[in-house]
Amino acid sequence: MSDKHRLPVTSPADLIVAVPYLLGFHPTDSLVLVGLAGTRVAVASRTDLPDPAEAVDWADELMPQQLRMLGHADVTTAIVIGYGPTSRVTPVVDTVTPRLRDAGFDVFDALRVTDRRYYSYLCQEPTCCPIDGVPFDPDRSNLTLHAIVAGCSTLPDRQALVASIAPIDGPARHAVTRATYKARARRRALSAEGRRDTLIRAGEGIVRATFARYAADQVLTDDELAWLTVLLPITAIRDAAWRATDSQSWHVALWSDITRRAHPDLAAPPASLLAFAAWRTGAGALASVASTEP
Repeated sequence: MSDKHRLPVTSPADLIVAVPYLLGFHPTDSLVLVGLAGTRVAVASRTDLPDPAEAVDWADELMPQQLRMLGHADVTTAIVIGYGPTSRVTPVVDTVTPRLRDAGFDVFDALRVTDRRYYSYLCQEPTCCPIDGVPFDPDRSNLTLHAIVAGCSTLPDRQALVASIAPIDGPARHAVTRATYKARARRRALSAEGRRDTLIRAGEGIVRATFARYAADQVLTDDELAWLTVLLPITAIRDAAWRATDSQSWHVALWSDITRRAHPDLAAPPASLLAFAAWRTGAGALASVASTEP
């Protein structure tokens, strides 16, 4: 989450309310790791809960990657949050928590969340962590108000996040497909003539035009989009697009639109740029989806 969208977290309930904004959607049947660098949330990741009997094998496969992620983000403290019933969450928390500690991370808390209640695995004080859990209401939370004012949004689940960048279909898809056939023929003609410099200049030009168009709250035509996506696989042109992409929210909108509309054979380069733009803005879940789904 970017600094301009920073939310004040002062309690476990606040953190739980904040998690959907950190991820971009409401997690269910999930393990969420929140990493702190000092007092700042540096990273948050989510994975599906495994079958309880497979928790150890699951952790053997998952945790090396998660530990590297925390280390790269300069995390010193981790918070473990499991979403689901005790029978599914407890084996995972019991497996993950010691691995975090063995890797040198301080585990501030380990929580289970279900039915708008949270339970702590580490706090044994009944005055703050009663055995029947602590109720919380995100609809009445001050943090939710802060999030709305800051312009943060969240989707109901991961499937909705995937759907937000799903390929278009119907007549719009047919129109882009026709435009892509023409753009490929145009590229083949320039390549056959040995005009690589012309091709590179054309690619850099369409990249500049793309950013100018979306900066003005407009989108590419089908022909323009097809030309861009046909040229993006060229390393020099992809790198030009990469250098132009930063943490502005409209860059996420730009690459989301192009990823959705691109011919499926050409979706990987814009999806990679979308993942980069999402990562730059702190939208880790969208970055993950963009790098794996299209």
